[in-house]
Amino acid sequence: MLSRGAANGWALRGAALAGGQQRPPPFRGLRASPRMRSAMPSWVIDRYGRNDVLRFTRNMVFPIIHFPNEVIIKVHAASLNPIDLSMRSGYGATALNMKRDPLKLKSEDTEFPLTLGRDVSGVVMECGLAVSYFKPGDEVWAAIPPWKQGTLSEFVVASGNEVSFKPKCLSHTEAASLPYVGLTAWSAVNQVGGLNQSNCSGKRVLILGASGGVGTFAVQLLKAWGAHVTAVCSHDASTLMKRLGADDVIDYKSGNLEEQLKTLPLFDFILDNVGGSTEKWALDLLKKWSGATYVTLVTPFLINMDRLGVADGMLQTGFTVGSKTVKHLLKGVHYRWAFFMASGPSLDEIAELVDSGKIQPVIDEVFSFSEVPKAFQKLEGGHARGKTVINVISKK
Repeated sequence: MLSRGAANGWALRGAALAGGQQRPPPFRGLRASPRMRSAMPSWVIDRYGRNDVLRFTRNMVFPIIHFPNEVIIKVHAASLNPIDLSMRSGYGATALNMKRDPLKLKSEDTEFPLTLGRDVSGVVMECGLAVSYFKPGDEVWAAIPPWKQGTLSEFVVASGNEVSFKPKCLSHTEAASLPYVGLTAWSAVNQVGGLNQSNCSGKRVLILGASGGVGTFAVQLLKAWGAHVTAVCSHDASTLMKRLGADDVIDYKSGNLEEQLKTLPLFDFILDNVGGSTEKWALDLLKKWSGATYVTLVTPFLINMDRLGVADGMLQTGFTVGSKTVKHLLKGVHYRWAFFMASGPSLDEIAELVDSGKIQPVIDEVFSFSEVPKAFQKLEGGHARGKTVINVISKK
């Protein structure tokens, strides 16, 4: 099988040859659905708010391929993440709308009806003209960026570089629980934190908020790479943390968390899924002047843009992260922000870890497609031990 890069190279080379022979190109590289469908079942919102804004429709516009590197996926399973709750309430709307239509070219100045859901596991139905790495019928998984229409639909369109082959050992329901949290953890640990299989062995890592979706994935990833992992969670999640491989488990409810952690040896890396007051003292737990890094996933970036507008929000965000970075660098530690980043190549690496048995899905409950509002209520209740998954092809 061609590698992802090689496949794309051959596609571009073929396009160039075709151009050299002056073959008439397809009109703008666009394709409609092979079944010529115009609508599909979907869960959408028409305004921001609480759970009552969720609406089921059978008339959501069927996705089409606008760019030659896109694919249409038949969704077999999806899953919910905290960002879905936040987006339902309007979080990040200013930044996401700018990303959706940066030049203000759309005739309708609205993002609605909007489909939520970021994770997908399903089957490729159609490929754009430049896609040669996938073909119709391939079983794939992906995490769709939040500015695109989501996966709580019968079909979804994605860029080919956001998609990866589904791990062979997982069902679609199991696979749908991993892409968004896996890529978020991968971004924080590998791309921002600089940890990988070759440099992680023996490093002491602290994970704050270890029992959530990102935390459970990060525990397994870092253990697969040979790190010593200390997981912070509530007592009822301690058995799960031990099962996933955590070396030490700290119950944040059993006493002053800062004092408990100060009794342990210093850390090389801290992943903070909690934010808030933890940032005020967590960096004191790092080894000074050794390259130790603190990475937080709780940032004010989207909130600043919602509150201050695009320009002032970006300015405020830049000032905040810059000043904190310099402040902590002078103390001998690195301070970083991390975000979810869609990446098919990263999912390729994650799939290898899953198929080798080093990472397993952690699922709290599976809901049918008709129960999406109930699944949102479950997630909103908090304290889930694993992911909330939607079986989209369920007939219930």
